[in-house]
Amino acid sequence: MKIKDGFMLRQFGDDYIVVAVGDDSENFNKLITINSVGAFIYKFLQSDKSYDDVVSAMLEQYDVSEDIARRDADVFITNLKKAGLLDV
Repeated sequence: MKIKDGFMLRQFGDDYIVVAVGDDSENFNKLITINSVGAFIYKFLQSDKSYDDVVSAMLEQYDVSEDIARRDADVFITNLKKAGLLDV
């Protein structure tokens, strides 16, 4: 899975926002605000990765249990899919 082309992550202070660019901006006229963990996952998914790759990267980056990493990855990936930002 990977973030679809046509979307960009921007940081404003401590906040992160995903916006559509180019032709996609005509069909996707929303801003999605995400936290720093979401931004980490979003950046990680700029290239094709598996779900287990995401969880492993989170475990390396953050001091959390595997259960928490999986739960957070599940929620964020589900939200990316619902928003139409993810190629699976």
